[in-house]
Amino acid sequence: MSENPPVNQPEQISTSEDTTAQASNSQDSNSQDNSSKARQLLGMKGASSGETNIWKIRLQLMKPITWIPLIWGVVCGAASSGNYTWTLENTLVSAACMLMSGPLMTGYTQTINDYYDREIDAINEPYRPIPSGAISIPQVKAQIVLLLAAGLGISFLLDQWAGHENPVMFYLTLGGAFVAYIYSAPPLKLKQNGWLGNYALGASYIALPWWAGHALFGDLNWKIAILTLIYSCAGLGIAVVNDFKSVEGDRTLGLKSLPVMFGITTAAWICVIMIDTFQLGIAGYLVGIHENIYAIILFCLVVPQMIFQNIYFLKDPLENDVKYQASAQPFLVLGMLVAGLALGHAGI
Repeated sequence: MSENPPVNQPEQISTSEDTTAQASNSQDSNSQDNSSKARQLLGMKGASSGETNIWKIRLQLMKPITWIPLIWGVVCGAASSGNYTWTLENTLVSAACMLMSGPLMTGYTQTINDYYDREIDAINEPYRPIPSGAISIPQVKAQIVLLLAAGLGISFLLDQWAGHENPVMFYLTLGGAFVAYIYSAPPLKLKQNGWLGNYALGASYIALPWWAGHALFGDLNWKIAILTLIYSCAGLGIAVVNDFKSVEGDRTLGLKSLPVMFGITTAAWICVIMIDTFQLGIAGYLVGIHENIYAIILFCLVVPQMIFQNIYFLKDPLENDVKYQASAQPFLVLGMLVAGLALGHAGI
């Protein structure tokens, strides 16, 4: 004869389910909190405020996520020089150039941009260190000066190592600092114009570090300068992707970004056309100098970018900008290295 089930069994099951649900919600909350903190530290969209550690706040100002293209640009420039060899000395020197281009000069650029964009960030990204009040204006100014001084100091030492009669590394660093200043600061404030500002940004992320890496191990010439400036037009397209997160603040403050000037859909198409056309143009040039294998590889690296543009970006650039960048940009930066290796192999 079977026993009747306890009358409180349904309540026990319900309690167990509630406990499990609470544990799951707690894990989800912790995961979201960790993700938000990571975004905050890297300087990415969707971060949270509330950080009190001054060094983490300073790092957030420098946006470490933006260092990667500059560091990679140095690698591409070293490849295009055709003279880089894998010795310990060359590795250390190239690491110093990466430090100068990435953490120091890009950190300087991002910090000065945050300083002059504090009113826009109060609308678009109020969690940023300055509008959130996490760091004072004098502290921000001191960081700008120290990063610039360190970058210029390393560039001078790199010129000494390379034996440059003309301090080309110092001039490139000084020129990059000037472009960063006029990009963010009035009265010029290039970023107020979607075309000028985004091209300045694209050239700073592609051409400038490429020139630095090439000049460090070879002779920087006009062909390399022109080709990388052409390649920077693809960087203009990448820079436009970043404008979609700031449309509301740009409209409010009268900044003429491409999404504000042309609307979301048209700006998205301009963006992908710039990205694809100029990469394919470089691939065509590689065919012209008989570097056919490299040209085919570069073309194959553009194809997945087009696929991700259709899957993510063109469907909803406001929602999928970060997802698109994470998916497509690895192929773009690999293409840059392929182009650099081709130019080095051709002796351009």
